[in-house]
Amino acid sequence: MNEGKTRRLKRIMKQDSHTVIVPMDHGVTIGPIQGIVNMQQIIDQLLKGGADAVLIHKGIAKHVDVANAGLIVMLSGMSNLSPNINGKVQVCSVKEAIRLGADAVSVHVNVGAQDEDKMLSNLGKVADECDVYGMPLLAMMYPRGPKIQNEHAPDVVAHAARIGAELGADIIKANFTGNIESFKTVVEGCPVPVVIAGGSKCNTSQEVLQTTYDAVKAGAAGLSIGRNVFQHENPTLIVKALCKIVHEEASVEQALKILGEKR
Repeated sequence: MNEGKTRRLKRIMKQDSHTVIVPMDHGVTIGPIQGIVNMQQIIDQLLKGGADAVLIHKGIAKHVDVANAGLIVMLSGMSNLSPNINGKVQVCSVKEAIRLGADAVSVHVNVGAQDEDKMLSNLGKVADECDVYGMPLLAMMYPRGPKIQNEHAPDVVAHAARIGAELGADIIKANFTGNIESFKTVVEGCPVPVVIAGGSKCNTSQEVLQTTYDAVKAGAAGLSIGRNVFQHENPTLIVKALCKIVHEEASVEQALKILGEKR
């Protein structure tokens, strides 16, 4: 790995090689939903909680201050108003992300979707560009398409994660498979760090913390969780609780205490 990538990765992956990323690219996909209406306000709350990095689109990156947190710029997009919502297209270049001061970029691939071929081709090209410029690449690899019966099934999650690594990503974002043992197979089959996605909005804080705890126990390098963080009643405290698990190997019970909750 070249010096540029190494330096930039250290701004996202801390000394323990783990990270707490909060993605807030949802404005393109589903609009200005609760929690991300005022982007600077929510970013300030996340920074107080100790988030290691935020993931946003280029237009938002021009107008917010992420202070000392890592900045990950999303290169892919498609709205849910499109008849082909799973066909992500490139909406930002690596050069644009560099001009914005990004510490990493991200590409979204829906493995199994109708336009998988185009998305994989784009991933490969972006990975090559990232190598040229020393820019870390986080690949969001989601199994989605007509042949995918369960997006959290260990075999398809492991397959999607491996594709991202095979095509040059430095970090993989993957669905959690539901338990420690099955997610171990995902991590073991992927030669680069894996972080878990947050998925749909959880019913309780404990559910989010338990999933994070199990993922880290299985070997995950951390998380990239959006709605379960920025739509939480106290984004600052949920980030603190997640950091406690990811960076300090705390139990779910210890993390819940930060939120003033009991198991």
